[in-house]
Amino acid sequence: DLALADVIALAHGASGPGSSPRYVRTRGRISSEEEFPDENDRPLVYRRQRLQRRVGRAWTTLDDDRVAVPFGIEDRQVFLAVDVDVLGDGLVVVPREAVGVAGDLPATMLPQGVTLMPEAVVRVRIDQLSAIEQATIAGVPTLGPSGEPTMTAGMGRPLIVTTLAPDEAMRILGSERRGTVKAAALLLVAGAGCLALGLVAVVLAL
Repeated sequence: DLALADVIALAHGASGPGSSPRYVRTRGRISSEEEFPDENDRPLVYRRQRLQRRVGRAWTTLDDDRVAVPFGIEDRQVFLAVDVDVLGDGLVVVPREAVGVAGDLPATMLPQGVTLMPEAVVRVRIDQLSAIEQATIAGVPTLGPSGEPTMTAGMGRPLIVTTLAPDEAMRILGSERRGTVKAAALLLVAGAGCLALGLVAVVLAL
């Protein structure tokens, strides 16, 4: 891991002559001035809710709703922003899930134009980040639109944010897409690049 101050220095040097992007990892406390509460009044900065249907052994996403505010991580007086717009499958947290059948869903939960048989197996998955948590972030330091040091995706790799210890993050990744993680890790070793979740697994294992 790099200290936040070192990552911020890399961000300021990202546009300098002869500079080249670096993919690094750092850690700090999540912080935002625009938090919003969940149903338990915990201060959130990011919430992603997906409605998914099971097709065979896989889950197909029918609706993907995200609510996010500008946030970053801090350590004392040092603050590093997170590029919320590119944060997707690189978010690794313990999900909240409810599995049932489509017939039990409120009609308002189905996207417009989507119809399901009442017996279709569905789940609602919620991934969220709270301002009371510590987070590990991996990405490319750069300067944001307003000149603020920001961690974003780059070099063909995703922006990764997790509040979990590496072994727990790897367990969740493996339980979701175990085959993809293994295949992507092999591609990375071979120097041919890899898929997003494979990169998450490799970075967290460092």
